[in-house]
Amino acid sequence: MQIIIGIIKVVILLGFLVFIHEGGHFLIAKLCRVKVREFSIGFGPNLFSKQGRETKYSIRAIPFGGYVDMLRRSRK
Repeated sequence: MQIIIGIIKVVILLGFLVFIHEGGHFLIAKLCRVKVREFSIGFGPNLFSKQGRETKYSIRAIPFGGYVDMLRRSRK
């Protein structure tokens, strides 16, 4: 039972660290007026998602990372 609790603690800690890291990317993108299509914690199958005005927020099954999907600007 202690092993399972330990694994859960590690997953929660990793999720928090990923959230802080990806939150930095999200914040800088917003400050630079770059549209963010999706803010995701984790990879793999989608467990939960919510569509905001401009951004889809999601939590995915594998908590070892995350991403911020930004809209590319075209060069002119």
